[in-house]
Amino acid sequence: MPKCIKAYRLIVFGLALFYFVDRGLAADYANFGAQFRYMTIWALTGSVIAAGLMLVPRFGRNGPAGARFVSLVAVINALVVFSYWRLFFSDPTLVNGQRQIVAYQEYYLHLVGPVLQWIDVLFLKRAFQRVQGVVLWLAVLVIAYVSWAELLVAPRNAEPVGSVTSGLPYPFMNDMVMGERLAFYVSTFVIGLIFIGLFRTLQAGVNHIAPFRAKVTLAE
Repeated sequence: MPKCIKAYRLIVFGLALFYFVDRGLAADYANFGAQFRYMTIWALTGSVIAAGLMLVPRFGRNGPAGARFVSLVAVINALVVFSYWRLFFSDPTLVNGQRQIVAYQEYYLHLVGPVLQWIDVLFLKRAFQRVQGVVLWLAVLVIAYVSWAELLVAPRNAEPVGSVTSGLPYPFMNDMVMGERLAFYVSTFVIGLIFIGLFRTLQAGVNHIAPFRAKVTLAE
């Protein structure tokens, strides 16, 4: 692994681990699920694992080892970025409630961290070669998170309180009836499929622009 790539990956891993620990220390453990109520933390956890894998030569080089997992993390990060900023620019309280925004946290978790991971996935690892497995695991992850939020988190938490229900992780979800929430979950999955297509197209473009590097590293 070239020193410049290793240095980049060490920085990415160090930042992801720092924010993972930071969110763990700041979490409210009086609430069931603590920080893991939020999809943002699921994505951050995936980023920590993915960044760690990229430091292992077997997984870090171009090729199938680890490609499906880091590609899935890239898509989850994209969903977090898209969903967060779409709601934030509509009304910050939809995702943050009355909590004061801390800039160094918000910009890393919902922009900088995902961008750093995308750079590795597309330009260094060249992971987005096949998408079938990513689609399957995206469906599994969406179902897992919805089940976690609806069946475990909401019944065990009194806040946030909405006009319809309470306890769901994000304030806006508590203003939706079940049918509206199901539509939201399905639309999130569909948007994830769009991101899979977008990443695959970007990967093809990167490989077309710099094919020599892709061929050399695949042969390592």
